[in-house]
Amino acid sequence: MTTKLDHPTFARLKSAFPSKKFRATEFRGDATLVVEPGDLHEVMTFLKNDEECKYNFLSDVLGIDYEGYPTEMPGRFAVVYILCSYELDLRFFVKTFLNPSIPTDGIEEDSALYVDSVTDLWAGAEWTEREVFDMFGIRFKGHPDLRRILLWEQFPAHPLRKDYPVKGRGEREMYKVIDRTDA
Repeated sequence: MTTKLDHPTFARLKSAFPSKKFRATEFRGDATLVVEPGDLHEVMTFLKNDEECKYNFLSDVLGIDYEGYPTEMPGRFAVVYILCSYELDLRFFVKTFLNPSIPTDGIEEDSALYVDSVTDLWAGAEWTEREVFDMFGIRFKGHPDLRRILLWEQFPAHPLRKDYPVKGRGEREMYKVIDRTDA
């Protein structure tokens, strides 16, 4: 069964990049394009600068950990970009998948968890990319200031990964409990 994708951006991308392999889906009016990590920056540049697309606003950048997901996914981690074209009244999702090459239970840098930064296209991506880095350990090549934003620099893991224990790894126990008499 073939489903027709109605979002106008799909046809525009297919004609602009005939040799690239994309996956696409629409669900309840939301259109999502899945691109390879190496093609991400080129596609995002096109979506921002093309006169028929005009996605001039990056609403959010977020990470997803699909470990234990009931269906097979192209990668364990996904980075999702939510784009808006206010002039054309369109919203569009771009997703890329990454697979770790080493165990993800620590803070070790994994060369497979890199994707190009889009801060050169949308300056507002700086903080959201830092949040994805902090919580998931996905690094953004070309980011001007990639460091933790929510946790301290020496925090020993990335807590939104599904293999991170719900109760933590003892981070709370290392702090002195302060009560009213200490004031």
